[in-house]
Amino acid sequence: MSAEELEKYETEQELRLYREYRDVVKIFKYVVETDRRFYLCNSVDVKARTEAGEVFFEVTISDAWVWDMYRPARFAKNVKVLTFKDVNVEELATSDIEPPKA
Repeated sequence: MSAEELEKYETEQELRLYREYRDVVKIFKYVVETDRRFYLCNSVDVKARTEAGEVFFEVTISDAWVWDMYRPARFAKNVKVLTFKDVNVEELATSDIEPPKA
């Protein structure tokens, strides 16, 4: 596979992922961003934990969709994330979840 073919494939995958996001965003209540992933979900719980003087976050997500073009199945019933980095959780307002028209 040439570099050009690989780039075209990745561009097509990104476009498919965006279109899927546009179609599913309306059914979710929260956006969760971690250092590694972006999730849409209907339930999220974030707890700060301390162990051996280190602070980390335990994020529990239910009924989720994962922004990851390399995942064959992006819907997940339950997700647990442990991270030492920031976690951003936003509740989507009805006006926030109207994606632009295609």
